[in-house]
Amino acid sequence: MSQTLIENAHVITVDAARRELPSASVRIDDGVITEVSTDPLTDVGSEVVRVDGRGCVLTPGLVNTHHHLYQWITRGLAADHTLFEWLTTLYPIWAGIDEQAVHTAALGGVGQLAMSGCTTTTDHHYVFPREGGDLLGAEIAAVASLGLRFHPTRGSMDLSEKDGGLPPDSVVQTIDEILTASADAVDRWHDPSPSSMLRIALAPCSPFSVTTDLLRESASLARDLGVRMHTHLAESPDENTYCDEHFGATPLQYMESVGWVGDDVWFAHGVEFGDDDIARLAATGTGVAHCPTSNARLGNRICRTRDLVAAGVPVGLGVDGAASNESARLLEEAHQAVLMARARGGPTALTTRTALELGTLGGARVLGRDNEIGSIETGKLADLVLWDLTGLAHAGIDDPVAALVLGAIPPIRGSWVGGRRIVADDELRTADLDAVAADCATEHRRLLDKAG
Repeated sequence: MSQTLIENAHVITVDAARRELPSASVRIDDGVITEVSTDPLTDVGSEVVRVDGRGCVLTPGLVNTHHHLYQWITRGLAADHTLFEWLTTLYPIWAGIDEQAVHTAALGGVGQLAMSGCTTTTDHHYVFPREGGDLLGAEIAAVASLGLRFHPTRGSMDLSEKDGGLPPDSVVQTIDEILTASADAVDRWHDPSPSSMLRIALAPCSPFSVTTDLLRESASLARDLGVRMHTHLAESPDENTYCDEHFGATPLQYMESVGWVGDDVWFAHGVEFGDDDIARLAATGTGVAHCPTSNARLGNRICRTRDLVAAGVPVGLGVDGAASNESARLLEEAHQAVLMARARGGPTALTTRTALELGTLGGARVLGRDNEIGSIETGKLADLVLWDLTGLAHAGIDDPVAALVLGAIPPIRGSWVGGRRIVADDELRTADLDAVAADCATEHRRLLDKAG
């Protein structure tokens, strides 16, 4: 039995009582938290790995509920465009991705996530060029090598430029191709077990890049297979206009008409939800991935995070694709969530503790895993981050949550996924990030050269 003991840390549990323990120990046995105590733990084996947490704060591992990992190698492009302009500029470049590009991009994107406290991430991969190869498999292999818990989604598009959509013909597929590939992905990779490191969801891209038939068929297939459903929704005013002109409905009204609400569904962004939408999301348990940095980068309006949380909507945080959030650091999203909410609703709109909760237990709830991860409690999986607050950037900040959420991103003394330490003393143990950076630069140049 492997055993780790993290001692003398300030523990932010995010448990039901929201306990914060100024000097506590957390014991991990075979990947599971077995004890959380303010008393010294003495009943441990002689082979226990002891980690001194003095000067540190221990939190649940952060959960990223929305990403596009392939975009890591197309950062910095179309930096001053609207959402639709940005998409039409980048789609021809993304049309050149292949297994090598996606594998490298996933290493870069997830490496960055790990160094900002992420232990579980999703990915929404919806671009499948005909000659691209096994793109979903490429990113799954990359994330497995880094050691994070992974919830990739098998995305899709079947509405191309010639049919009134935005993507070029070369990256869309037929409904039959999509449904077959989606079922194969679930059969090949989805692991529903309680300690699963890999779960698949189905994720048609957006109302303006897929047909109504694909949305209906994907919802039916997902529920037949027992997997979750994800898509973009209500991201910008342009989308509101599109849905009104094409469907005579708001984005959420349209999605509900095709079976896309429920506690097995989560939407990315949700910037444009109105009062009725928020009430409906809450009543159905439909989740939202809040991506404040990306929303601001693309010049979209400010998500009504306070109203969503107050209504009881499951809300998590997401970095979104690195082509619209070049830093892609998950802890930074908690910071931005506070700033954006307060810019919209005043100084009490969102507390620092609520923001941290969105990044931990909130994200776990969005992914249907809040009984396994997202808080520091006995019986839960040991997905944990030990943040070092002893340096200049944080020393003297009395409130450790304020230090985390409002201050600079601290060094990570240790990060564990299922009890396995993947970060130690602010270095990723599972990859050489300098080598990954060089490979990402190479793939970036190769992809741009292919696009001409």
